[in-house]
Amino acid sequence: MILYEYPLNERIRTYLRLEHLFRRLGELTTREHPVDHQYAIITIFEVVDVVSRADLKTDVLKDLEKQKFTLNSYRGNPAIAETVLDDFTRQLDDCFTSLSALSGKAGQQLIDNDWLMSIRSRVAIPGGTCEFDLPAYYAWQHLAPVLRQQDLQRWCAPLVPLAESVRILLQLLRDAGVAQKVMAQNGQYQQNLPQGRSFQLLRLRIDAAQGLIPVISGNRLIASVRLMRQQADDRLHASTEDATFDLTLCS
Repeated sequence: MILYEYPLNERIRTYLRLEHLFRRLGELTTREHPVDHQYAIITIFEVVDVVSRADLKTDVLKDLEKQKFTLNSYRGNPAIAETVLDDFTRQLDDCFTSLSALSGKAGQQLIDNDWLMSIRSRVAIPGGTCEFDLPAYYAWQHLAPVLRQQDLQRWCAPLVPLAESVRILLQLLRDAGVAQKVMAQNGQYQQNLPQGRSFQLLRLRIDAAQGLIPVISGNRLIASVRLMRQQADDRLHASTEDATFDLTLCS
């Protein structure tokens, strides 16, 4: 089964992009080859680009408070385990405290790092990180892997509170949805979203053996899925087959 996720608002779109980058960063920093560490640094720059577009830190703090209020409203409900509720509430509190303690916008410490920014100015140029352009960076790549990993962990440290906050917010959002099996007739599926609920994320799980690729679109009123198949010309072509998949709407 392959899981596809589609954000239904811009804030969740940003969260999903950050989650994708943080996962990649976590994978690359544990490796030892200099090329992996170069792409880890490039990923750090991508994170900085995402978080610097708006006051993301404030938005995340507001969402943490909102989720905490929602969870506390479930107290006393016999269908809700108090221990699980307490665990999530504690995680939200820890994330709020850690993120609030960071001075300035998220990633500001990295922007203030002249050495990193000198690399950032060159990575967009094809071959711009050659040894004759950045001799100090070239020398860093020849350090022992453990030393490079320590530097990467130090540079990633200011991003950890944001990464953990995004992780728990998306986890709570995903857990709020209930999967339903639906049928796409002639390769197309469309659903009007119930009014009065603010859906934020669409999740689609489809059997990889079908060889179908969902092209998803949606907003607060409607969700639409077109099933495509990649052909020998490397292009996507619309499928006219009936197919089933699991659809989850999260609010």
